[in-house]
Amino acid sequence: MHLNPIIILILLITYHKAKHIIRHKGVKYMSHQLKFGVFGGDLRQVYMAESFLLQGYPVGTYHIADTVNHKNCFQAHTLNELFDYSDVLIGPIPMSKDQIVIVASSTPSDFTIAHVAYLLNEKHILIAGNIPPPIVDLCNSKNIPFFDLMKNDTIAALNTIATAEGTIMEAIASSNRNLQGSNCLVLGYGRCAKVLARKLKALEARVTIAARSTEAIASACSLGNQGIHLNQLKDTLSSFDYIFNTIPALILDKEYLDLVAPSVTMIDIASAPGGIDFAYAKELKLNAKLCLGLPGKVAPKTSSDIQVTEILAFLKERSD
Repeated sequence: MHLNPIIILILLITYHKAKHIIRHKGVKYMSHQLKFGVFGGDLRQVYMAESFLLQGYPVGTYHIADTVNHKNCFQAHTLNELFDYSDVLIGPIPMSKDQIVIVASSTPSDFTIAHVAYLLNEKHILIAGNIPPPIVDLCNSKNIPFFDLMKNDTIAALNTIATAEGTIMEAIASSNRNLQGSNCLVLGYGRCAKVLARKLKALEARVTIAARSTEAIASACSLGNQGIHLNQLKDTLSSFDYIFNTIPALILDKEYLDLVAPSVTMIDIASAPGGIDFAYAKELKLNAKLCLGLPGKVAPKTSSDIQVTEILAFLKERSD
């Protein structure tokens, strides 16, 4: 029996398509079955919702920072409605600042961690940043999958770029002098501090790194920075035009703030409450500012793109 060459070609194409769908059944399942529910947060959540919609995913939203203008976006009226609609729930970064209320531009009465705990069930996958311990415990006890965006190394590494750029933006906006040629002190030499120091040097600032670790100081010096131990700060504090803190512990207390130059600009990007005694700095009329969540403020689109990529990778890994 001789088959028509066209029929043979159609059969071959059908066979290879079937193999492709079977091989990638996890992705197909994700694309056509899972519904995303995005709630609270800032513009990152808006861009994430739009990105998922553009990629063909069903998306619902509730009390995000702006309206998503897409005909296929489901606008929930309550958190309960969103949770009923959704399989994958995407909350703010951080999810809560006080472990009680969900972070959002406006907070309806059902925007509480307790209500999230009440609504979560086994059909859900929870994704957010700094998920509160009670929610983590609940997810573990009920076998509810969860993904903490703030504990993802890729997101953390890429977000340092937006954090560093935002820090420099805040410094320029808060000061009456150029960064070029100025004396800049960076407290700490972790992931964010390294990127910040590199960008400050690119602006031709004179950068000094203060750290506890001799290895960190040596690493900073090898890249053309000055380096001092934190114990030596008192001898040099008055010489800096800008001070950038990245250490999540009180470093610049009253004793140290008495030594800084009155004209200094201090930008603190460490987790709240930061590393500066802000109450005392205010008494001294010092220019000190705590700047948190910079990626969401200065580069929400880039930040959301990073998170969408990692979320889809996480979901694909689960479906394989």
